[in-house]
Amino acid sequence: MLTKKQMRLLQLIHNTVEATGVAPSFDEMKDQLNLRSKSGVHRMVVALKEKGFIKRLDNRARALEILPKALNALRAAASGKAPDSLGATAFVPVAVMGRIAAGTPIEALQDIANEVPVPADLLGKGEHYALEVVGDSMTGLGIMDGDTVVIEKRDSARSGDVVVALVDESEATLKRMYQKAGMVELRAANPQYEDRRLPPERVRVQGRLRALLRRY
Repeated sequence: MLTKKQMRLLQLIHNTVEATGVAPSFDEMKDQLNLRSKSGVHRMVVALKEKGFIKRLDNRARALEILPKALNALRAAASGKAPDSLGATAFVPVAVMGRIAAGTPIEALQDIANEVPVPADLLGKGEHYALEVVGDSMTGLGIMDGDTVVIEKRDSARSGDVVVALVDESEATLKRMYQKAGMVELRAANPQYEDRRLPPERVRVQGRLRALLRRY
């Protein structure tokens, strides 16, 4: 059975490999999982390998192969069904609040459209909501057009977190946020898009990325 963070790491590896052809670096894994050191990432990668979810490819840097067992686990997470190989997994319905731009900002959060089942071990203790991703500015993190992101509702985040940012109270966008020299930087994960640097009074955090779901 996968732990909460092992499942998040498996999703991150799969999405990044699919988007870029290579696995995320240990630094990227550490940042996405909010770990303090790369040693924790290494232990989880080894655990996924030993449990038969991934395979390390020899003589290639950052090369991990996603095995069929992992694909079954990810399909189960997206469909709300738990295969026997994962053990009993509880799912929580999370409200889908509309669409979020991973590109040019679009209309701010909308009314509840429907619900999506999310594995309970991917969620924290707070409130959560989901958004459908529109655009390709975050593909470098494996976040693709049409994916569903699960957001932990909060009004603050750490520098480097992927957040839902509301700009000028009208434009909602999904970006990695940094705070530098009294300004807020909203960075894309696609070199085709320019980063935005704004005064903090123009940006309001509405949540932090918690998980990513993809239907196959």
